[in-house]
Amino acid sequence: MKTATHSIQSRLLASVLGLMAVIWMVSAAMIWVDTSHELDELLDGHLAQAAALLVAQQSQAEGDEDYPADAPTPHKYAPRVAFQVFHNDELTMRSSNAPLAPLSTRERGFDTVEDQEGHDWRIFVTPGAEPDVRVLVAERMGARRSILEAVARSVLLPLGLALPVLALALWWAVLRGLRPLRALRQALEERQPQSLAPVHLPDMPLEMQPMVQALNSLIDRMAQMLESERRFTADAAHELRTPIAAIRMQAQVALGAVGDDAARTHALQYTLAGCDRATRVVEQLLVLARLETQQGTPAGCDATPVVRNIVAELAPTALARSQTLELEAPGPCRLAVNDAMLGMLVRNLVDNALRYSPDNATVRIRLQQLAQGVVLLVDDSGSGMDDAAMQRLGERFFRVLGTQQSGSGLGWSIVRRIAQVQGASTAVQRSPELGGLQVRITWPSP
Repeated sequence: MKTATHSIQSRLLASVLGLMAVIWMVSAAMIWVDTSHELDELLDGHLAQAAALLVAQQSQAEGDEDYPADAPTPHKYAPRVAFQVFHNDELTMRSSNAPLAPLSTRERGFDTVEDQEGHDWRIFVTPGAEPDVRVLVAERMGARRSILEAVARSVLLPLGLALPVLALALWWAVLRGLRPLRALRQALEERQPQSLAPVHLPDMPLEMQPMVQALNSLIDRMAQMLESERRFTADAAHELRTPIAAIRMQAQVALGAVGDDAARTHALQYTLAGCDRATRVVEQLLVLARLETQQGTPAGCDATPVVRNIVAELAPTALARSQTLELEAPGPCRLAVNDAMLGMLVRNLVDNALRYSPDNATVRIRLQQLAQGVVLLVDDSGSGMDDAAMQRLGERFFRVLGTQQSGSGLGWSIVRRIAQVQGASTAVQRSPELGGLQVRITWPSP
């Protein structure tokens, strides 16, 4: 099933021209009606004025026995106008084109009649100076229509001739006005598939700027997603190469340890450890890839129970190495963050502190509601790190040498990205109380 497509240019032209044609026809009808009404009023007034002149003329000519019955025809339009004067119901004066019988039977006022030849006449009847005198003045309706048509031609004909010219001008204006859209289409058609540069058009109109900005925003998000996928692929290839090689080597050792159960068991244990490390790396890479494309601020949550749950989950790990895990979270702390992302941040911080601290070490977690916002402090009594290592902390796959702990160096990258998404700040320094490392995460007050 084909989807109906519409051209903005065609629809705009059809709408404007159709509306203009309707307005033109309505205007022409109004001009015709108004002109016809005004012309009737004007000519009726002329009839009444002519009748008054005849009344005055008839009164002056009263008693003149030689007064002619037929008046002369001094103008070429005279046949279109007729008049009659009756005295005691006898015709005493008429125009040459007037019949002998009365044009109308009315005693006074306007009337419209049709003569024997089928011509319509507009008649005005009025009494004369004497009580028995009746004056009738008539005008052919065809003359009125001729005048009306002449007036209409003089007004409507130029408008009718101007209509095609106006339509052509509108077509040109619409075509020129939609030129930026055609330029945008051409620019998009000429772009290379791998191009992620923002779209830029010179002299872009204001109406198109929001659309182009939204398009550039979409391209930017696509670029971020592609870059995240590229980095994920590169990071996975980089980091998984070592555990896979170690797993292969330990598998070869296990195959070669014929008759040596202890060596085979040792190799298999290292193989399992390599698998665990590869699994952890993949999980961290997936989390980091998801965080790099996450934007916006989610609904709020109470940070205190989230931190308590994470500490409770990691307590067995601390007990296995005789480490002391302390938590100070006196009251509720509301944060405009996602509880799952907050839990991931706390888990990575506490897990790093436990992993890179020696046996019998102390790890202290404090959650405080201060004036500047909510602060999370994670201190440990380990050996800490120097200033150069602190500066590089958070780089992908950077690990402090000599810790004797397996890892990928992605935990701090995850912590930094979660803090960035949540609008929090991170700071690392030597712990003033325990002597190891102190990590400080601050969420500003809303």
